[in-house]
Amino acid sequence: MASRYDHPGEQAANDPIRLLAIRDTPLSVNEVFAAVGDDAAGGTALFVGTVRNHDGGADVDTLGYSCHPTAEAEMRRIAEKVTAEFPVRALAAVHRVGDLAVGDLAVVVAVSCPHRGEAFEACRKLIDDLKHEVPIWKHQKFSDGTEEWVGAC
Repeated sequence: MASRYDHPGEQAANDPIRLLAIRDTPLSVNEVFAAVGDDAAGGTALFVGTVRNHDGGADVDTLGYSCHPTAEAEMRRIAEKVTAEFPVRALAAVHRVGDLAVGDLAVVVAVSCPHRGEAFEACRKLIDDLKHEVPIWKHQKFSDGTEEWVGAC
């Protein structure tokens, strides 16, 4: 008798990376969510990073993101690493660059897997590795007139 895990839907998809992009236009949660739709996925985890109004005890007015020309290739490398580690049915990630205001979407990532636990773990690994390894930098401007650069890696 075959195990329930022998079903093809329990395995990673052949080409699970559906959307990877760095954009200078507003991001869409709906676009990313739609990109990871898969009939074999029982769990989809989505993370949305927004510009908050404070950081390190200071009020943030605005910020800008910029990236190295290799940033999208690094996103792909990380996505491939996540899809090799988890049974990913579909994966999507988009990051914003340019000037953003408080409340704007900065990053949206999503992963669908056969089960919820795998989806949560894969999504967390994806966003954590993107933040730590992709060469995207944040330039924050504070209400008191000061500013700082924060590197992603």
